[in-house]
Amino acid sequence: MASTLADAGARLRAPARLPSFRLLWLGQSLSLLGDGFSYIAFSWITLGLTGSTLALGSVLAFQAVPRALLTLVGGSLSDKWSPRTLMVLSGWARAALMAGVGAAGLTGTLTLWMLCCAAAAFGAVDAFFQPARASILPSVVDAELLAPANALLTVGTKVAAVLGPAVGGTVVAFSDASVAFLVDGVCFALCALCVAGVRPRPRPEREDGAEGAAADVKDAQAGPAAPEAAGDTLGARIRAGLRYAFADPRIRTILVVDAAVTFCQAGPFTVGFATLAKVDLEGGSATLGLLNAALAGGAMLGTLAGGAVGGRPRVGLLIAALAGWLALGTGLLAVVDSAPGAVAAVLAMGFGMGFQGVFGMSWIQRNIHGSVLSRVIAVDMVIGYAVAPLSLVACGALAASGTSPMFALTAVVLVVTAAGILASKPVRAMR
Repeated sequence: MASTLADAGARLRAPARLPSFRLLWLGQSLSLLGDGFSYIAFSWITLGLTGSTLALGSVLAFQAVPRALLTLVGGSLSDKWSPRTLMVLSGWARAALMAGVGAAGLTGTLTLWMLCCAAAAFGAVDAFFQPARASILPSVVDAELLAPANALLTVGTKVAAVLGPAVGGTVVAFSDASVAFLVDGVCFALCALCVAGVRPRPRPEREDGAEGAAADVKDAQAGPAAPEAAGDTLGARIRAGLRYAFADPRIRTILVVDAAVTFCQAGPFTVGFATLAKVDLEGGSATLGLLNAALAGGAMLGTLAGGAVGGRPRVGLLIAALAGWLALGTGLLAVVDSAPGAVAAVLAMGFGMGFQGVFGMSWIQRNIHGSVLSRVIAVDMVIGYAVAPLSLVACGALAASGTSPMFALTAVVLVVTAAGILASKPVRAMR
């Protein structure tokens, strides 16, 4: 047992021995920390400037819409240049934006329209950073280290996502929202410096173009070849990425499953948790906090467990298992009548999401052709951006009559998703 635990720990620590990975880890964590800062800073300074929740919603929308509209463009440029270049440029651009807003706030010249423009610019630049962030890893570590490397990156980003709003709120409480923007700018500048120090390794290619010399032979034969060059315009590159993403039944399945899981998370884990805590469990904000903490804690534990596991499990079966596991968890939430039972169910759901997420992302990075990887990831992100608000609206309507119908419907969607995955032989064979 001790030897097994030691081996698992060694696997998880292996990527951290690489200087470039350590810089990437720190850079990504700083960027997520800055994102949390920016959310608090934008929210607080908008309310302080206008006192209007409508204005706050408008500023946040100005940030979200360009991010959704430009993500495909960001993925295309990341494939054309390099993820590292785009991450560095994005880091410096966001640093300059945050410093500019902070300076305007401190000098008393900041207006609502300036905030809206800054939020839109921030969202646009972030659309270039996110696909690059998700696709850079294969150029930094070997294929066999992708799973533990993804686990460490995910844990870092989750910790940063929690610390960012907390530290940002503390800075605002003890100083001023404008100072939070300046601190935010420092985070993004440090992110750019860290990523600039990353030294990508040479990436060997297989005959079909997928990366990783040790990849499964059957998987290699099933994968699509590199996209044909149909012109070098931005539109042509985006269309080539879309064709590539939807040509392979395995990639199509991943996109569909991610859409289904996003739909079954966005609404149920926000509207559903809040309604469950307040109405069904007759608790309060503490109960809601426990549910969210259980989800985050379970996901972090699952991520670490996935990174510590050796070998390449059958990812298609893992995806189906995750859908079934989440269906069981949401089904339990439909009938649970105690806070401890709900917290236990949510903790288990989070663990499954974290565990499978490590292998799912590693499969994408290992098997999708490097010249189109960022574009495929961008397609997945855009689908998530589109599905999440639909889930929020649908769950808001269903929760009006109680959480049981909402969680039960979510469980049915997940069961159908699992059955669809198991019906596809190419997907079941994925490693």
